[in-house]
Amino acid sequence: MPHHPPHTYAGAYVDRDSGLRRDTAALEALRLAPLARFIVVSGLRHLIRAGADPRAALLTMSDLDEPPSETIFLGHFRGHPVFVVEQDADTLTSRVRDTDYADLRAVGGLLPRDEAGLLAYARALVYWRARHRYCGSCGARTVPRDAGHAMSCPDCGAQAFPRIDPAIIVLVSDGSRALLGRQASWPAGRYSTIAGFVEPGESLEDAVAREVREETAIEVHGVRYHSSQPWPFPSSLMLGFEAAAATDRISCPDGELEDARWFEPEDLAAGRVLLPPETSISFRLIRDWYARVTGGVTLAAGQPWTRPRDSH
Repeated sequence: MPHHPPHTYAGAYVDRDSGLRRDTAALEALRLAPLARFIVVSGLRHLIRAGADPRAALLTMSDLDEPPSETIFLGHFRGHPVFVVEQDADTLTSRVRDTDYADLRAVGGLLPRDEAGLLAYARALVYWRARHRYCGSCGARTVPRDAGHAMSCPDCGAQAFPRIDPAIIVLVSDGSRALLGRQASWPAGRYSTIAGFVEPGESLEDAVAREVREETAIEVHGVRYHSSQPWPFPSSLMLGFEAAAATDRISCPDGELEDARWFEPEDLAAGRVLLPPETSISFRLIRDWYARVTGGVTLAAGQPWTRPRDSH
C-alpha cells in the first residue's frame, strides 16, 4: 500500500499530558505561565488568524478580554501548554488584529496540518461537553472535571467521558471500476465513497457489508482495513476500508443516496466527476485505488473538481 502522510486532523501533533488532568495546582500554574496559549471557540467556530495563509489563533493570556473562569486543557503543543476557552460574545476580533471566527470544516485544509489537528481536538471536546451539561441518569446539571475531559454529576455521582461515533467508509471496486455514490444535498456532480455508522453489536467488517448493501445493493467480500481519520463533524472517527464487489447491479434501495455508479479511472482523470475534498479520507481511498489500477499514476491534488472547503 502506498505510503502517505497522516490524514488531515490526524497525527501526533500534541502531547496530551493526560497525567496532568487531575493536578489542579499544576494546571493552574501552567495556565498562568507566559508560555500558555489559548484557543478561543465561539459555538463551534474557532478564532483564526485570517489572511491568504490562515493560521490558528494561539493567544496569550494578555490577548484575552479577561482571565477565563473555565478552560479545557489539551496538552502541550510546540512546547506551549494549550487551553480551550469558550466564548459567546465576538469581542476578540476587535482586540486581536487580523482575526476572525471560522468553521473548521471550511478552513481545515488551509491550515498547517498540526494546527488543523489541534483545532479538531478542541472542536470535538467542545461539542461533546455541550451535549453533556446535564446528567443522563438523574437530570442534574453536571460539572466539568479532569481539566474538561469529564463531566460529573454532583447528585448521583454519574460520570460522562468523551465519546466518538465510529463510522465506516469504503472504496468498493470490481477490479477496474470504483463504486461511488452521491447524496442529493451535495454540490452538483459530487460523488464519494460509501459510508455509514457502525451499529450496536456489529463488527466493522459487518458494517461495511451492510452499508454497501443498503445504499447500493452491491454485495462485497475481501474487506480490508486501510486507515482511519478523526472527523469532528460533529464527532466521528472514520474507519477506512477497501472491498471487492461480488455483484455489479446497482440500485439505491434505502434512499440514502440519490445515485450510485461505477466509475472508470478515465472518468476521474478527465474530471467528469466532482471528487471529495483532499482533506477527507474518502479522497485518499479514491486516490490510492486510482494509483493501483493505473500502475502508480497519481490522481493529482488541487484539481478543479477537488475543493478543500467542501464536505464529504
